[in-house]
Amino acid sequence: MAITNVQLFSIPVSDQDRALEFYVGKLGFTLISDQRLQPDMRWVMVAPPGAQTAMTLVTWFDSMPAGSVRGIVLETDDLDGSIAELTALGVETTPVQDAPWGRYTQLDDPDGNGLIIQASTGSS
Repeated sequence: MAITNVQLFSIPVSDQDRALEFYVGKLGFTLISDQRLQPDMRWVMVAPPGAQTAMTLVTWFDSMPAGSVRGIVLETDDLDGSIAELTALGVETTPVQDAPWGRYTQLDDPDGNGLIIQASTGSS
């Protein structure tokens, strides 16, 4: 098998515009695509700047209710700075936790999907 990377994964949301504002406006992701595929289906794809893997913000999967995803891990090289920026934008994060592999905080997107922002050992 020759799988080389994860191209994209889907995040279930209830309102794509609200999710887009969070991921682009608060987390600083880049909007890659925002297209109407069908009258009731919109393809919204975002990614951290320079990332190889993208995320689609989806509303059309009955088996994936909005807010059902947990454990999306985002890496930063400045955890304290990232937390300060998020806090200034009104995003609530948990207290920083130390782990053998680094430090991290947790937060939820507007639908309750769980995100982890971490700085691996050797980062701030």
